[in-house]
Amino acid sequence: MIDVIVVGGGPAGLLLAAELRLRGVRAVLLERHAEPAGEARALGLHARSAEVLDQRGMLEPFLAHGERVTAGGFFAGVGTRWPAGLDTAHPYVLAIPQDVTERLLTEHAERVGAELRRGRQLVGLVQDADGVTAELADGERLRARYLVGCDGGRSTVRKLLGIGFPGEPSRVETLVAECELTAAPEELATTIARVRRTEFRFGAIPRGAGLHRVIVPSGGVAADRSVPPTMAELRERLRAVAGTDFGAHSPRSLSRFGDGTRLAERYRDGRVLLAGDAAHVHPPTGGMGMNTGLQDAFNLGWKLAAAVGGRAPEGLLDSYEAERRPVAAEVLELSRAQTELLLPEPGPRAVRKVLADLIEFEEVNRYLIEKVTAIGIRYDFGDPAAGRGERAAASGNPLVGGRLRDVELGRGRLYRLLHGGRGLLLDQTGEFSAAGWADRVDHVVDVSEELDVPALLLRPDGHVAWAGDDRDALRAALGRWFGDPA
Repeated sequence: MIDVIVVGGGPAGLLLAAELRLRGVRAVLLERHAEPAGEARALGLHARSAEVLDQRGMLEPFLAHGERVTAGGFFAGVGTRWPAGLDTAHPYVLAIPQDVTERLLTEHAERVGAELRRGRQLVGLVQDADGVTAELADGERLRARYLVGCDGGRSTVRKLLGIGFPGEPSRVETLVAECELTAAPEELATTIARVRRTEFRFGAIPRGAGLHRVIVPSGGVAADRSVPPTMAELRERLRAVAGTDFGAHSPRSLSRFGDGTRLAERYRDGRVLLAGDAAHVHPPTGGMGMNTGLQDAFNLGWKLAAAVGGRAPEGLLDSYEAERRPVAAEVLELSRAQTELLLPEPGPRAVRKVLADLIEFEEVNRYLIEKVTAIGIRYDFGDPAAGRGERAAASGNPLVGGRLRDVELGRGRLYRLLHGGRGLLLDQTGEFSAAGWADRVDHVVDVSEELDVPALLLRPDGHVAWAGDDRDALRAALGRWFGDPA
């Protein structure tokens, strides 16, 4: 029997398969396409996603293929600077096309031993108390303990489960193409600058090898956005909006996206779970889609591995939905708000002008950047002694629930200690213990001038589970997140 079947070979599925395999779980990833699509639907990794990669020791190849960007506004393009002193060692957006991200994630997943099967399409599933049977288009049946749908906004897994996907339909639509242009760079720059004074959903970004990523508003909302636009449609819209089609030709990819938002009613049905776009879809404004999916996978991987290994404490697997679904709900609101600010009508333009003034205040700028890049996320762990309704801060330390940046320690940096995907008790006094959990939690005695706390416990995803000096509370946190002591 397979431990976990992951359906969908995009970024979320690839990272999840790798996270499972890192913990000895047999993960088989099914991808319906025989070859990588090669389409760069997303163009960057946010600060929290860079932290995720850094925590597993896999960031360097991404840095080598990307460009660190801090100039320009990343909330609907409003603003020209980033605030100083963001609470992260990665205060940038890493500009890197999604096809490169997928290639690097594939290499990592295969390196740690995940099994990727391309050209395999899921058409049915049946689950019982012991596992899930997956039926493939070629008639093969696979049996697994768990199955996770990372198969996109039109998720087959979600539809087979009958999980509702309510939300707001699209009102506007945008065409995206990767193609060659014959227009001179000077003509491109002049025309784009002129059009973007009133139409922000427009541009032509160089992609290398003679390609440009062309973005232009559609003339309406397609009945079926799974049907890509034609090159003739793209040229017609370019002429209508810009007065020229830039000599667009030889498309590598053509697609369309709307501004609709949808959120799955639940993330789990028995032994089947959802992650990434299968659980939430929204406009790409702000670049939060792929990043949210990666962070879903990072949250779920260690919890699902504990369930497979029989070491998951009660409620651990359900904490995935409890933590990540509220994040997705906020992402939907943020992306919808940014899309409104890009519309050319007088109302949105007036609000955009007001926001442009407000974002000059450091506090506003910081708040919005932390929201978009996900470094401001704090999960509500509550206080086990006080009940689930209490806020995380009530547990005694404001660090609890938040992710911890990569601080400098006496013997190196913090994130290097998380490469193995285990929990970490960072002890600055040498007086604490994780005895009984040594098979799941590393105990490291080291100090950091950046931490004003005797000790803290990190979950495998880098979020602080406990901090302070209360040893009874430490043992409670160890049991809550890592199960019974050995």
